[in-house]
Amino acid sequence: MSHPQSNHRAPRPSRPRRLRTPPMNDAPTRSSAPAATGPRRTVELDADEALRLLAGVPLGRIVFTRQALPAIRPVNHIVDDGQIVIRTHESGALLLSTREAGSRGVVVAYEADDIDMTTRLGWSTVVTGYCHLVTDPDDLARYERLLTPWSDRTMDQVVRIRPDLVTGIRLVEAR
Repeated sequence: MSHPQSNHRAPRPSRPRRLRTPPMNDAPTRSSAPAATGPRRTVELDADEALRLLAGVPLGRIVFTRQALPAIRPVNHIVDDGQIVIRTHESGALLLSTREAGSRGVVVAYEADDIDMTTRLGWSTVVTGYCHLVTDPDDLARYERLLTPWSDRTMDQVVRIRPDLVTGIRLVEAR
């Protein structure tokens, strides 16, 4: 049996979308110092210094597993008694993973940095540990007072990361 010819063509496979990357000289800078011209030396930070630096900045990136793949979200945080505290929303992927893990918690990484784009000096820290849902009403109320989310979403849940491994580097001028 023959089929009448159709004017419809099979859809073309879509091409990967190319993202426009702005030139590096358009990147925001925080320094009026001359631009760096050479490589930087990397100095390892001890865990206490790395955690102290992380506590001094308001923003980091949480890394967790979503559908068996790594997911990364920028979030603001506080450090309380050596633990990283962030607020999240009820339907957030991190909250769902944390709830599924139960009392054992879910393994996450948390990264924060402060690197000057002009001088190329600064630091970066990574904390790896278990993330747990905060359920104590007094703790929840305290964290809601101390930590104001930057997002316009309702962030009515709180999670806490207990660091098991804290690493960091400082970028300094090469000698």
